[in-house]
Amino acid sequence: MINCFLIFFVQFRVYRIIFFYCFSIVFACRRIKAFPKGYYNNDNISLFVDVPHKESLPIGWRRHAKISLTLVNQFSEKLSQLKERQQWFNQKLSSWGFLAMIPLTELHARKGFLVNGELKVVAKIDVLEVVGKLDVSQESLSVVETVDVNGFQVLPSQVESVKRLFEKHQDIVSKFRLKNPYLKTACMNVLLSLIQTLCQSPQELSNDGLSDAGVALEYLIETGLKLDWLEKKLGEVKEKKKKEEACLVRLREMDEQLQPFKKRCLDIEDQISKEKEELLAARKPLSLYDDIDNIV
Repeated sequence: MINCFLIFFVQFRVYRIIFFYCFSIVFACRRIKAFPKGYYNNDNISLFVDVPHKESLPIGWRRHAKISLTLVNQFSEKLSQLKERQQWFNQKLSSWGFLAMIPLTELHARKGFLVNGELKVVAKIDVLEVVGKLDVSQESLSVVETVDVNGFQVLPSQVESVKRLFEKHQDIVSKFRLKNPYLKTACMNVLLSLIQTLCQSPQELSNDGLSDAGVALEYLIETGLKLDWLEKKLGEVKEKKKKEEACLVRLREMDEQLQPFKKRCLDIEDQISKEKEELLAARKPLSLYDDIDNIV
């Protein structure tokens, strides 16, 4: 029952962990806790799956799930280390995981796990049984089947976009190194999200957002995806963002310069109104009959 895929980065002082998180939406709120030196400083990497904000969940909620955590060997998938277990999550037990995924000495000694300062982890959660409905619609709870497009499992709503992507850039995966299906799916989702982001108007993009896009693009290129065209696109968007900001600065400066003239114009318009009133008063004819009546 897998219908969502995420990828995110956790930066530590010595290295960073990249999580590829595959989960079912009915698992409630999901969170991965990582302890690079061990939960009890036991010189092991500790990983836990956690349900945050459990107080907001219905009374008596329970989730029976199969947790699979894989330390990815980036040189050989066969050497990757998988740990999995079925576990009930509830109000009292909302966090569970593995205290010792791998000893730190082994992490540094064995090739393929820590590459270029990065450790990759695939977290997969299969929900086996649900007790207590969450406040979500039945439509969102339904399982969404994936479709294979050139070896990538994608959602039905993504099929046309992925097909067009492969048609326009036929060599995009010619040097792609990842074999794990979940890693491949996560990378494709990041790529589609990145393309969607860069297609937005510069007005809708922040500099922080463009910086994040650059980090994501850098990672995708490291996986072997041929994305020189997207790198060029990112550069163009950044340049347009700079021009937009420069135009806004100039407009503000011109508006500030214009303010004294606007005030002068308002003062003159006020003087014109007063002059028109005096003009109307000056043009108003006198009535001699009023004086005659007073005499009589």
